Amino acid sequence: MSLIRLNDVSVRFENAPVLREAFLRLESKQRIGVVGRNGSGKTTLLKLMLDQVQPDTGTVTVEPGTRIGYFSQFSELDGTQTIREVLDGLFDGVHRIEAELQTIDADIAVVAVDPDGGDALDRLIARQSELFAEMERLDGWDYPRKIETALTTLGFTEAHRDAAIDDLSGGWRNRAALAKILLEDPDVLLLDEPTNFLDVAGVEWLETWFRDFRGAAVIVSHDRRFLDSVVTSIVEVENYHLHEYPGDFAEYVVQKQFRLKTLEQQFVHESELLAFEAEGIADRREAAKAAKAAGGRGLGKELSKIKKNRAPRPVDQIITEIYGGLHIKDVLCRVEGLAKGYGDRVLFDDLTFEVRRGQRLVVIGANGSGKSTLLRVLTGEEKADAGSVDWASGARVVSYNRMLDELDDSDTVTHAVNALPDSLAFTATRKSVGRFLAMFQFSEADLQKRIGTLSGGQRARVAMAQCLLSGASVLLLDEPTNHLDLASTQVMERALTHFPGAVVVVSHDRFFTDKVANRRLLFDAASPEEARAGSVTVGAV
Repeated sequence: MSLIRLNDVSVRFENAPVLREAFLRLESKQRIGVVGRNGSGKTTLLKLMLDQVQPDTGTVTVEPGTRIGYFSQFSELDGTQTIREVLDGLFDGVHRIEAELQTIDADIAVVAVDPDGGDALDRLIARQSELFAEMERLDGWDYPRKIETALTTLGFTEAHRDAAIDDLSGGWRNRAALAKILLEDPDVLLLDEPTNFLDVAGVEWLETWFRDFRGAAVIVSHDRRFLDSVVTSIVEVENYHLHEYPGDFAEYVVQKQFRLKTLEQQFVHESELLAFEAEGIADRREAAKAAKAAGGRGLGKELSKIKKNRAPRPVDQIITEIYGGLHIKDVLCRVEGLAKGYGDRVLFDDLTFEVRRGQRLVVIGANGSGKSTLLRVLTGEEKADAGSVDWASGARVVSYNRMLDELDDSDTVTHAVNALPDSLAFTATRKSVGRFLAMFQFSEADLQKRIGTLSGGQRARVAMAQCLLSGASVLLLDEPTNHLDLASTQVMERALTHFPGAVVVVSHDRFFTDKVANRRLLFDAASPEEARAGSVTVGAV
C-alpha cells in the first residue's frame, strides 16, 4: 500500500524551478534514501510530504490515518522538562495500563478471599488478560530499557538527562528531538541529515534501530555507509527530476554508472548524426553560395549553439596541477605529553604523536571524548593542561571550521576563494583553478554571488574550497562532510588524497574516513575507566 504519493509534481520558488514532473510512491516498509547536490530540492521533497510546501502543479497524497514523524538537522526540543520526562511521556498509554493493572491486582487480592466473589474475580482476570495482551502489543514491558538505551547511545550523560531541555546546547536539543521521534514509532519517518550530530556509536545504534522499525522512511543523508545499511532504494534529485534506483547506495552507484554510460552513448550517436547533418548543410551552401539558402543558415545557427564534445580531463590530474608547486616540510608538528581536561574529567593525557607530510590523520571517538578539543589545542584556541605542541617553522595551518565561521556575508564567492594570502590561485594557472572550482559545482554565476545569499551547504563548499586552495601545509577539519553534498564530498576526498601536506580530520562519516585515512587517532572509551583516564591510541591504517 502506498502511504505517500507524488503525482506529476512541479515546484518553483521565485520563478526558479526546483522540481519538475516528479513522481514518487512510498510503500509500506520501504526506506528511500534521497541524494543530490546542495540546493537540488531534497528538503523541498520532504516538505511536500509534510504539506509545508504546496506544489504548483500535480498532487501530493498521504494515506488517511498515516502518522508521520519529521526530524531535521535543525530540529530542537524546548521546554523545562528533562529529556527523561519527555521520553517517559511518550508512554502515557503504557502508564495508564500499568496503573489499571495495579488496581486490578489490589482488587483481586480482596475478591479472592470473598466466597461470593467468583463472578467479579472472573471479570478481573479477564480484564487483566486483555491488559497483558495490550502491553505485549505495545511492547510496554520494556519501555524503560528503550529510553535508557536511546539516551546512552546518543551520548546523554546523567547531567544531560537531569537538565531542563532549555538548558541544553543546540546540538543536545537536536539529539533529544531525534530520540523523541524515534521512540514515537510513527508509520512514516522523514529524516533530514539525521547523522550530522551523532558519533560513530550513535550512527551504528540508529542503524540497529532501523532493523526493528516496521514503518516506512524517507531519509536525506550524505552518509554513504548509513544509507548502505538502512535504505531499500535511492532517489536522486537531479536536474529538477527524481531518478529512482532500487537497492542500497552501493547498488545505486553501479546502476547510475550504467545509466550515464547509456546517456553518453546516446549523446555520441546524436553527435555523429549532427556532424553528418552539418556536412550536408556545408555541401548545400557550397552549391548555392549565390542564392544564400535561408534554410541552411537557420540550421547552422542552431548547430553553433552546441558545445564541442571534449573528453573531460581526469579529476586527479586537475587536482595534481593545483598542488604541483606546493612544497612541504617532512615533520610539520610534534606533540609531546599533551593533556587536557575540564574539572575532574580527563579528556586526554600524555598524548604524543607527530604530524608529518603526507599523513591523513583521522580522529575518531565518542561525542564528548575530546576530539574537537584536541583540534582547538593544536590551533592554540585552547591551552593544554600539560605538554607541548611545536609547529615547524614556516608551517601554515588552516582550520576549515574557522574559515566557515569567518566568511564575510558581503564578500563574493570568487573573492573569498581567491583572495587569501598565499592562495594557490596566485601560483596555479587560472584555467586549473577554474576547473577545480567547477568540480566543486561553482558556475560562473555562482562565483559572483554574495556569501550572504548562499545556503548552508553552499557556504560549506566555499569554506572547503578556501582551505584546499589556501596553500597551507596542514588542514584541520572538524566534521567536514556535515553540510557538503555527495558530489562535493567526493571532490574533497580526491583533493585530500592528493594533498601534499598533512590533514588532521575529526569525522563520524565511516565511508569518508575509510577512503581518506592513512593514520588514525582513536579516543578509546571502551569502558568508563578508560574514558576517565583519557585513553588515546595512535596507529597507522
